Amino acid sequence: MTSDCAATTEASVASPRLRVEQISKAFSGVHALREVSLDIREGEVLALIGENGAGKSTLLRVLSGDHEPDSGRLLLDGAPVAFASPREAHLAGLRVIQQEPEIVPHVSVAENIYLGVLPQRGRLLDKRALFEQVNTDLARYGFSEALNPATLGADLSAAQRQLVEILRALASPVRVIAFDEPTSSLSDHEVSALFGLIRRLRSDGVAVIYVSHRMPEIFTIADRVAVLRDGRYVGVRQVAETDTAELVQMMVGRNLTDMFVRATREPGDVVLSVQHMETDDVHDINLNVRSGEVVGIGGLVGAGRSELAHGVVGSVPIRSGHVEVSGLKLRLRGPGDALRAGIGFAPEERKAQALCLRRTIRDNISLVILNRICKFHVVRRRAERDIATTFVAQLSIRTPSIEQEVANLSGGNQQKVVLARWLARRPKVLILDEPTRGVDVGAKAEIYSIINDLAQAGMALLIISSEMPELLGLSDRIVVMKGGRVAGELPRSEATEERILALAIAEVSPPDSNLSTTGETS
Repeated sequence: MTSDCAATTEASVASPRLRVEQISKAFSGVHALREVSLDIREGEVLALIGENGAGKSTLLRVLSGDHEPDSGRLLLDGAPVAFASPREAHLAGLRVIQQEPEIVPHVSVAENIYLGVLPQRGRLLDKRALFEQVNTDLARYGFSEALNPATLGADLSAAQRQLVEILRALASPVRVIAFDEPTSSLSDHEVSALFGLIRRLRSDGVAVIYVSHRMPEIFTIADRVAVLRDGRYVGVRQVAETDTAELVQMMVGRNLTDMFVRATREPGDVVLSVQHMETDDVHDINLNVRSGEVVGIGGLVGAGRSELAHGVVGSVPIRSGHVEVSGLKLRLRGPGDALRAGIGFAPEERKAQALCLRRTIRDNISLVILNRICKFHVVRRRAERDIATTFVAQLSIRTPSIEQEVANLSGGNQQKVVLARWLARRPKVLILDEPTRGVDVGAKAEIYSIINDLAQAGMALLIISSEMPELLGLSDRIVVMKGGRVAGELPRSEATEERILALAIAEVSPPDSNLSTTGETS
């Protein structure tokens, strides 16, 4: 296995740009980092990998000045440094691009990018200079097509918010830059532009830390890869001298020979039926999902997959057509109607749309079952705690307590909390939009097992995923979308990456594809 950006000889012998020495950090007695030491060299890309909860995000927060370490030290170009705030880290030239960027909603893209360094004329903002500067930088970094400088922060997509955060980090001089899952919401074109930017930074001598769960990206962009497990440093490998199997074994301490454990099952009666559904974003959608069946939704970015889900759960108005659950036609005036009909939904943007980040695990799990655990409109706390404790154990959610705030959990454990909520509710239909986005390989395997168990128990599942192996490994049937419409359907026995892609990009669906969307193929 080789990387297209093997480290230069100079980088391999130079003193490190950033050295992490024996860093430890604990929260409420739980150790997030234990004596972690590693080096990041000038002009290299160091990938940092590990399961959710391995300590990657905590280490990045130490580097960014969000957390002060309990022990250990940082050395920047050989000199000891300590950051009491992110501002101090920024001034030292160390920037961290967070997975969930913070965008000011009511100012423009241009102002968001240059917060803190806005050009001024006297005491006023120099808008002409600002837009000249932002247009120059957008062209330089290859993001002109993706971002309109005048767009308000509130109107940006998840991918655009990520690009704004990246450009904001480059608005002032940088010596070390860390990317935390930067491609989780980017299109292929935007990923290509990002990789071009990273290569430019590396050639300029910037030390780059790249955190990702996507192995192909690591082998494409990184020079070396460092592994954390359970808060400890496991080891580092030259990308050109390792492979996925070795890295996975280092991450999880075991071999994952089969990610997709799938029991043999026969789907039952139709549970979810979508008939000629039209919204502002999708058109003439017809599909069925049976009990004990997993139906995957594939397609390129912008194909209308998430928009389909939002129509089914009533979060956007249906202009024509309808949705049925177990033969009952629904009148969807909002998500509450879908919930009462037995439809559960875990959206793609779990932090923005699914979780109450400043509430506890207990609160988040019980959110959709309050009517079942209340007596005279008062929550029975013992029942609530028992339910939360049961699902924390069942889904192996890593937390010191069910009273832990969800904001303090890793991405994989946050996703498990969302799943626990719906397991507690026991819906007839569960829609999962990008169920393993930002989730490590070990947590992915656990989530895949949960999905298999739910289908085995008779639940109807609709899975939206941008990852082809995931779509192929989980689904009994795959419905492919293009331009807000169903382009075709493939049964499991006929589904391949090539056939899915052909449907996703073709003007006319391939004549040999199975275009039935009634569910009869299964």
